[in-house]
Amino acid sequence: MADLTAEQVADDAATKKKSKLPLIIGLAGMLLFGGGSFYALYSGMILAPDPVEQTVDTAAEKTPEALADIAFVKLDPMVVSLEASNARHLRFSAELEVPTAYQADVELLRPRVMDVLNGYLRAVSLEQLENRSALIRLRAQMLRRIQMVTGEGRVNDLLIIEFVLN
Repeated sequence: MADLTAEQVADDAATKKKSKLPLIIGLAGMLLFGGGSFYALYSGMILAPDPVEQTVDTAAEKTPEALADIAFVKLDPMVVSLEASNARHLRFSAELEVPTAYQADVELLRPRVMDVLNGYLRAVSLEQLENRSALIRLRAQMLRRIQMVTGEGRVNDLLIIEFVLN
């Protein structure tokens, strides 16, 4: 076993070289097949939707949906003093998105809405107002209070127009 002839060494080397050839051919075939199948799917040769279905879908996409029956109730601008020592003020103005059927009801309750907003904004601390994400939380809190005053379903959203801290 210790004495190997030159022929045996050459045969072992030849068999090792032959064993790599099928692997290389397999990888090349896999790459060609994968690339070809990707191109066929991407270009639409295989599994493409019917052209009739595409025209129906694009026609449906072109017509926008009808807007909801809404109206906007403008609230009076407010200036809320925050701290007496620093004389900091908050300028606030907003509009309420309401269904058109309830617009008159919400306009009638506008003084109560302004009172609730004024009381809430005075109670909020300056640190909360200076936080970057405060507007999202404040808006949710104010909307909930407005909905409690006006009744459920009468106010859809609170649109903040101006929120300036001086």
